[in-house]
Amino acid sequence: MITTLWIPFTVGILGGAHCFGMCGGIVGAISMGSKAPRFSLHLAYNFGRITSYALAGAVAGAVGAGGMAVAAQQPVRIALLVFANLMLLAMGLYLMGATRALIWIEKPGRRLWQHIQPWSQHFLPVRGVRQAFPLGLILGWLPCGLVYSVLATALSAGSPQAGALTMLAFGLGTLPNLLLAGFLLSGFRAYVQARFTRLLAGLLIFAYGLYGLYRAFVFGSML
Repeated sequence: MITTLWIPFTVGILGGAHCFGMCGGIVGAISMGSKAPRFSLHLAYNFGRITSYALAGAVAGAVGAGGMAVAAQQPVRIALLVFANLMLLAMGLYLMGATRALIWIEKPGRRLWQHIQPWSQHFLPVRGVRQAFPLGLILGWLPCGLVYSVLATALSAGSPQAGALTMLAFGLGTLPNLLLAGFLLSGFRAYVQARFTRLLAGLLIFAYGLYGLYRAFVFGSML
């Protein structure tokens, strides 16, 4: 399991363009009007966000493990791996601008988000770490195709612990991009949203999806 955590971690790094589009405005506004150190605010916010990712990963891992427990484990595991890597392929194509089909996966999350989002108002404006951390916990559930594509990998992880580790690795991969977005908002926007950056990131994530499909089909008997 540990040897495969580099994949969600790298996907988190490569998804910087998407992360910036989804959360750039949020992280840029966190420290506005606060006298607390900017770094501590952004670190607390992101720690909260990553904690929610890990929790979601644990739930997904438990659901996947439950599915494997009530059915033949090997076929179900392979089916989940295929689904997870198809999601990565779709994310790669989305970042390259080839399709917007991945947006459909965000629709169920939007319905959940309607019930969660009002809680964020209790922690705005952010005056310190005590507001930044719970705000990150809440906004970690913001509907996001990139998060859901990696959550599909957590679904195939085989246990709640492995699912949580998968999403923790992904969240840590997103950390550098969102910390930079909080401090270098204008200059970083131009870099991460450049056509070449999105194309390269999309190609690499697409390649990870292909590798995962190869692993599922060729080495399925070894999983």
